Amino acid sequence: MNIQEYLRLQKERVDTALEKYLKEDSKYSPTLFKAMEYSLKAGGKRVRPILALAAAQSVGGALSPVMPVACALEMIHTFSLVHDDLPAMDDDDLRRGIPTNHKVFGEGVAVLAGDGLLSEAVYLLTHRELLSHVEPRVVLEILRDIASATGPRGMVGGQVLDLEGEDKRLSPEELENIHRHKTGALITVSVTSGAKVAGGNEAQVECLRHYGVHIGLAFQIADDLLDVTSSTEQLGKTAGADTKNKKSTYPALLGVDGATKMAKENMDKALAALKDFGESADPLREIAKYVVERKN
Repeated sequence: MNIQEYLRLQKERVDTALEKYLKEDSKYSPTLFKAMEYSLKAGGKRVRPILALAAAQSVGGALSPVMPVACALEMIHTFSLVHDDLPAMDDDDLRRGIPTNHKVFGEGVAVLAGDGLLSEAVYLLTHRELLSHVEPRVVLEILRDIASATGPRGMVGGQVLDLEGEDKRLSPEELENIHRHKTGALITVSVTSGAKVAGGNEAQVECLRHYGVHIGLAFQIADDLLDVTSSTEQLGKTAGADTKNKKSTYPALLGVDGATKMAKENMDKALAALKDFGESADPLREIAKYVVERKN
């Protein structure tokens, strides 16, 4: 399959759905809506929502019922980026090739835009379009999964560990623990949520969870590598930011060659988790390769 064409088509579907859902609430606070829309429309690969859609395909499900969950995942991811870029965190001026949210709207509105995106994600996870296709019990389970992956048990907890690890020499085990939470948790729950919406059974969801764990780690290792091997223009964000913020990274701990090898090992483990799936899981297989081989 042509993975670039697949990613382009799925991104278009996600972007169309995001715009539709955002318009439902745009009348309530025009300034807040503009700030939320600014970061959501700034680009991005839509990896998390596309993983949810591809996971649904892998278990034979339709895409449309998954879309509210897919868009909620992108809103959560974007909220985390808006907050990460703030002066109190990474203090970045550039994200996805344009000025960061707080540079355009100010720090106060940027904080609230992130809060608004998180709240809107919860709204989407109880959206009538989802509830009309999926049993309430399953919706509640997905909501709980995503809340766990987002909060102190997942992404937010990992971010705190990341802040605490600045200016320290972390072990590979400590670094992996940070990124399994900060990056991996939301990627993993994207895969399992898509499968659950589509009616995947317990064995399928468990295999896909293993896929998500390894693809999440591979994604972060690739990110670390890109930070030291690509330019600001290629990345669309400030290259070398990890070094500036004195963060431990996989290239710093293992060297570029060692980190590259670790990324490929995790890609292979992700692919192995799909061994019992048929051609319907080919998009997931190609995404695993793309995550490691991408250039931005």
